[in-house]
Amino acid sequence: MTNSLPTPLDVKLMNLTASVLFVGCAMAVLAAGAWWVLRYPGFAIARIVVQGELVHNNAVTLRANVAPHLAGNFFTVDLRAARNAFEQVPWVRRADVRREYPGSLRVELQEHDAVAYWGPESGSALVNRQGEVFEANVGDVEQDGLPRLLGPVGSSPEVLLMHGLLQPVFKPLGLEVETLELTGRGGWRATLDSDAVVELGGGTPQEVVQRTQRFTRTLTQVAAQYGRRVDALESADLRHAGGYALRMRGVSTVVPDAAAAAGVVRRR
Repeated sequence: MTNSLPTPLDVKLMNLTASVLFVGCAMAVLAAGAWWVLRYPGFAIARIVVQGELVHNNAVTLRANVAPHLAGNFFTVDLRAARNAFEQVPWVRRADVRREYPGSLRVELQEHDAVAYWGPESGSALVNRQGEVFEANVGDVEQDGLPRLLGPVGSSPEVLLMHGLLQPVFKPLGLEVETLELTGRGGWRATLDSDAVVELGGGTPQEVVQRTQRFTRTLTQVAAQYGRRVDALESADLRHAGGYALRMRGVSTVVPDAAAAAGVVRRR
């Protein structure tokens, strides 16, 4: 049996030194390669292609505004940071950014589709079709007659949904829900395009809609009894048990549901 001799200390030191030199050289080569990749003009982002249905922005302006915020080249650019830069542009809801060889970035944009104003008239907030609140120049809104929605922070999807449920209830009367507010106590208040204010009360969406339907089914009949039309309505309160109170120009009444159905009302 052959016994192996221990490696001399000087050989161990030489091997260690060689390994350190090799690792150092490799790291230097990698660093030089990285520096070259970062600096080589051929790897610069030569083109930004912007796609999507753009109504409030245009591709030329977007590229000019976002390009200064893109750091690095084709290989090193942070796509997440690029996406965030595009999504900071007014009216942009979502951006999808990807590399496209050679030297291009392709950006798919989705803009907000405004369906309502949000908050007080002095603000600049809008609600999109998904119920999300976003900030934009309200002067850029192209649609006419958008409703105004109000409510606690985070309630915009709920308020938008309720507006969609109530709008067809008032439509047969020729009325539109111009403003809808969810109060801090969970009650609903609607202002119609005739300037009438209707306190709808609280409860589930189904309960609020059913209560409002009972009101709209009898309103024409009640108004006619006093020689008025529906557009003479000034205010109504549907929070009464078994009926509602309303005020018309020159007339105030308390109307029980059963009596209203029979065409009988009581003056308040």
